[in-house]
Amino acid sequence: MPDPEQFQEFQEHSVAEFFKKNRQMLGYSGKIKSLTTVVHEYVTNLIDAVEEEEDNLPEAFVKIEELGPEHYKVIVEDNGPGIPEDYIGRAFGQMLAGTKFHRFMQQRGQQGIGAAGAVMFGQVTTGKPTKVITSQGDGEILECDLSIDVQENKATLDNKKTYSGEMKGTRIETEVKNVLYQKGRYGVDEYLRRTVLANPHLKLTYVDPEGKTIVYDRAVQDLPPKPKEAKPHPQGVTVDDLLGYAMQSNSQKIKSFLKNDFTRVSGKKAKEIQEKVSFDLNKRPGDLNWDEAEELVNTFDEIDFMRPPTDVLVPIGEERLKKAVEEQLEPEFKTVIERKPKAYRGGVPFVVEVALAYGGKAGNDNGEDEIEAMRFSNRVPLLFNKGSCAITKSVDSVDWDRYAVKENTPLTILVNFTSIHVPYIGAGKKAIADEEEIKKEIRLALMKAGRKLGNYLKGKRKKKQRLQKKKTFETYIPETAKSLADITGKDEEEIRKHLESVVKQRFSDIGEDED
Repeated sequence: MPDPEQFQEFQEHSVAEFFKKNRQMLGYSGKIKSLTTVVHEYVTNLIDAVEEEEDNLPEAFVKIEELGPEHYKVIVEDNGPGIPEDYIGRAFGQMLAGTKFHRFMQQRGQQGIGAAGAVMFGQVTTGKPTKVITSQGDGEILECDLSIDVQENKATLDNKKTYSGEMKGTRIETEVKNVLYQKGRYGVDEYLRRTVLANPHLKLTYVDPEGKTIVYDRAVQDLPPKPKEAKPHPQGVTVDDLLGYAMQSNSQKIKSFLKNDFTRVSGKKAKEIQEKVSFDLNKRPGDLNWDEAEELVNTFDEIDFMRPPTDVLVPIGEERLKKAVEEQLEPEFKTVIERKPKAYRGGVPFVVEVALAYGGKAGNDNGEDEIEAMRFSNRVPLLFNKGSCAITKSVDSVDWDRYAVKENTPLTILVNFTSIHVPYIGAGKKAIADEEEIKKEIRLALMKAGRKLGNYLKGKRKKKQRLQKKKTFETYIPETAKSLADITGKDEEEIRKHLESVVKQRFSDIGEDED
């Protein structure tokens, strides 16, 4: 007989408590990574929030203040619409709350954890709340201290005060300890540099702990189109997904649920599904059981649906990405490839963009020429867990020697993955899952861009060889002219000029400035 005493320790825990104990799952592991993660979460939320407002180009202010050893204050301010008082707690102090998790659309953040995770990290490392200052409209500003009740997964607002003033947007101030500011490929500086590169419509002012101010101006002066909310594709859902959608549906019949709540399911397709399944699609969606849902999902795989619509995706864009690369990297050569949209897992649309930049400021900024690979998802930089990411594996699978790329080539490889659902590995959103369809598209884009780069590098190498050959001829012209003058008795100066003319004509493809 079971012993009841064994079960007396059972307790319920909130999602906030879970992530408090397992904050490494949100990216808070390692002192440098933790500081970068705080900035990442706030800046990601900032851009999304400002872009929700019509005709408002995002502008961000980021400041890192050093307060002591491994003790910093992170300040992030935007030019968005501000946050109403009733929503501050849900926006910054409640896990899995917000405007993103339930929406089937392309977004930088997806889970409703990020900003609250940053607030909680500051709270558990310093014991202090996060200060929020936000516009309430009509010249009114609200200031408060925000903390999280982890047992209840709820926010508490203390020291609230409202006053008059001119402010547009929201300012967040979070103190964090046991973190470390350091320049380098995993630090805040690099994260912000890459953020501006993938968001050329963003203006960002950054003040580092040493007081140095860097201003990243916009490379383009217009907002990208707003992503559209999508419906799930039948071939991109699992049995559990289908049951969840059915429970939330307002439709009275499974037949109408499939037509109304999914994309690419017409009346004709619904009839075809009915002919293949063993139960009546006129029953209520809420009455669907696991076996029936499993039968439906298996049936979806047998039916030839149209591909999911791709107008719901908004990548960076070829011209915008070119301008961003020019602005930030000033390359000698660049190429941008945007693949046609595809789908993974049968019905989740995605699109891949690749940019290659050679020369100028391209390559790792470590004093030596070196290849630099930048990973992005929905325009958000992915700095960590690169070894397990589908982008890294795709880059590593390409035979770069074929395109005249060596280890010391000053090259930046930029890959942006855009989708209504990014298959992240873990809640920290640091790497993209190893999906074959995704890796294939990235690899194809890289190889196409590589061919263009290879043609340029081979042409450059050939030109260099011809330049060297030209210089060799020019070196021997005076001696040759003198020898010919001695043999023929003709004027040495005329012979020299004639030989220079012959060499110049033969190497006419090499400009004067390349000599």
